Parts: sequence; structure tokens; C-alpha cells
Amino acid sequence: MTSKTYVVPNISCSHCTHTIERELELVEGVESVHAEEATKQVTVEVSEPGVLVQVESTLEEIGYPPAQLLQVA
Repeated sequence: MTSKTYVVPNISCSHCTHTIERELELVEGVESVHAEEATKQVTVEVSEPGVLVQVESTLEEIGYPPAQLLQVA
């Protein structure tokens, strides 16, 4: 499993975090998603690294493009 944390500057409320979590959970290969309003971070665990391309694309499509990659585990 691969984990990445993104900074998503457009997160401004709990509705934002709910939307992000709901949409990313629909991406095949996403094992878990946690979006946090206070830190404006989204942490995603995926079954394989290739899924992250779809995660990043989905974030952009729904209006929450990531600013930068924080960590890879």
C-alpha cells in the first residue's frame, strides 16, 4: 500500500472535506481518505502507486487541486 499527503489550499470548511472524501472513495484502488480542514491536508492510501494519478486528477476535477506533495510512505 502507498500513502501520500497533499496540501489542498481550497479546503475551507467541513463540506469541502466531506466532498473530497466522498469523491476520492469512488476511485478504484483508493483504500482510505482523510481530509482535514484545519491543516488543509488530504491523506490518501492506495493499493498501488499508479492509482495516485487518478487521485490527483479527481482532486483537480472537483475543484481541489493539490498544491504540493508532503510525504510518501
